Amino acid sequence: MTNYVGSCLCGNAKFEVRGKLESFYLCHCQHCQKDTGSAYAANLFSQSAKLTWLAGSDSVTTFILPGTRHKRSFCKFCGSALPSIHEVGLLAIPAGCLDTKVSMSPTAHIFTSSKANWENDLGDTPEFEGLPE
Repeated sequence: MTNYVGSCLCGNAKFEVRGKLESFYLCHCQHCQKDTGSAYAANLFSQSAKLTWLAGSDSVTTFILPGTRHKRSFCKFCGSALPSIHEVGLLAIPAGCLDTKVSMSPTAHIFTSSKANWENDLGDTPEFEGLPE
């Protein structure tokens, strides 16, 4: 059985996920763009893995966008995205909140029809290992 641990930015909420992660989607929908403030959300999904809160479960709050299936859990102190359980027991884990390295590559980009226009043609954009000087 695979074990993953994770936490929020302030370290108040800590969790463990035990089990297999079945998919890893990079979602470009407009809801995920708003959630992340970025081009897409990177989320891992599992129907069978079990989520256990190790600390700070009372600091986790959840927002469900009315009229949609869009759901986001986050730390009420630092705002970091955290795992949530969706309909029919689907566990969604924001990849960036994991402290354990994920060996799985993304399964697919989804909702690419909503892709941010500034995300195209990034091939020639300079890269820096840290903050540029």
